[in-house]
Amino acid sequence: MSPVEIGLGLQSNRSREEYGRIAVLAEARGIDVLSVFADLMFQPPLPALLEMARVTERVRVGAACWNPYSMHPYEIAGQLAALDSASDGRAYLGLARGTWLGDIGIEQARPLAYLRETVAFVYRLLAGDGAGFDGEVFQLARNARLRYEAHRPDPPLLIGAWGPRTLAYAGRVAHEIKVGGTANPAVVSVMRDRLAPGETAAGREPGSVGIVVGAVTVVDTDGAAARRLARREVAMYLGVVGDLDPTIDVPPGLLAEVKTLVAAGDHEGAGALIPDELLDVFAFSGTPEQVAAQAQRLIDAGVSRVEFGTPQGLDSERGIELIGTRVLPALDRG
Repeated sequence: MSPVEIGLGLQSNRSREEYGRIAVLAEARGIDVLSVFADLMFQPPLPALLEMARVTERVRVGAACWNPYSMHPYEIAGQLAALDSASDGRAYLGLARGTWLGDIGIEQARPLAYLRETVAFVYRLLAGDGAGFDGEVFQLARNARLRYEAHRPDPPLLIGAWGPRTLAYAGRVAHEIKVGGTANPAVVSVMRDRLAPGETAAGREPGSVGIVVGAVTVVDTDGAAARRLARREVAMYLGVVGDLDPTIDVPPGLLAEVKTLVAAGDHEGAGALIPDELLDVFAFSGTPEQVAAQAQRLIDAGVSRVEFGTPQGLDSERGIELIGTRVLPALDRG
């Protein structure tokens, strides 16, 4: 069994120079994977990923995740190919249906069809065999080929999902799945059960698909300050993820109240409503020792990667330093 990976999840709101510094620091401190989110109204993830690929030699890199509603599979294939070439084969393909697209007038009907056909389209195009693809949503003409050489035809696939149908599909085809916005060990067995039908149907061994769990992270020697910031940061995600986790009971009315305050721009007020026990389900926060204990519970539950998400610390680079020097050494990763 491979050791559990540790990753960082980054928003795409920084300068190129900042991503370079973060990547060098992360690789030096033992981080295995660098992911950049493709969230609505942030910069596209590719420039940050290319810069991080340029200054590193070992870490895997990828967007978590590209979205086939806002980006055609042809564009996803091209950006993936560029990143895989720039990183000398360290890129992964991250796909998800995405969130908040209604704000820009994009409807998200038939999410499973969009994901399934995007996977087929991207890998068919990277294969370069000219076989084409005729789906219900996307079509690729026979003999349509990229006009450049792709580094690999099959970078590993990550699918971001919570739902049973999408996870069953991921069990057939994915290398790993990303369960975003949670630090809850109890969801791991739920996700494993949801992957199992697809793994079985595809003739794969049970547990073949890795489970990546990631959430807002704030680690600092001042644990109280770290948890205050984590509350504010997690508020915008709680309204999305809070309804998806079947293992928790959110106090009645809390999600609606948090959503209302976030919509009004009062993230501080929304965060203040989140009790300690709920914060620990949706974020990694506190001292290095507290965060290490949270991560270890996920490792013990069977994840393949723990992803420490933005902002990492009260100061991001300080947070990454603490993750590398205080959190990672405390973990038993197998």
